[in-house]
Amino acid sequence: MLRTLLVFTLCCLCLLPPALYADQAQVVRIEPQLRDGQLLLDADIEFTLGSELADAAEKGVPLYFTADLHIVRPRWWWFDETIVSSDQTWRIQYNALTQQWRIGMGDLSMPATSLDEALDLVRHIRGWPVGPADLFDSDTQYHGRLRLRLDTSRLARPFQVDALNSNTWSLTTPWKDFTFSISAAAPRD
Repeated sequence: MLRTLLVFTLCCLCLLPPALYADQAQVVRIEPQLRDGQLLLDADIEFTLGSELADAAEKGVPLYFTADLHIVRPRWWWFDETIVSSDQTWRIQYNALTQQWRIGMGDLSMPATSLDEALDLVRHIRGWPVGPADLFDSDTQYHGRLRLRLDTSRLARPFQVDALNSNTWSLTTPWKDFTFSISAAAPRD
């Protein structure tokens, strides 16, 4: 009888939506924009760091967040044509010597006053240059996908092993699909 009750309880818990038992990271808004002959992307992402990740960051372990973007043009007669396949990585690190947070993208590094301020730059992507406007035909529907993930492959080896064994190091949003088109009346310069 106890076994049956336990199995029934576990089945009921599996049927609950994920939002009830975990903070689900998700992409909430994606807005492609055409400016100065470039397609730029703005996006808002909701996520929270677990206490283990925040503790590791406060001890100086750099955290790497990567946004993956894919844009395709659907074709009825063949596979979809990939127009853009790109990613952007942010590095957030605390320097104990200077007692300062730094967020870096490529060669650019900026100071931040707190971990939350550094994470806000990752949560609110602004002006990400996706590609030149002439890659996209006017009045054609394009489909895109965007996600954000904690890039554990860039961590030091001991932390990569810990990431394999722990669920707290697996922060990934599900893919968010979006569609857009560039109108013929939109300026390209």
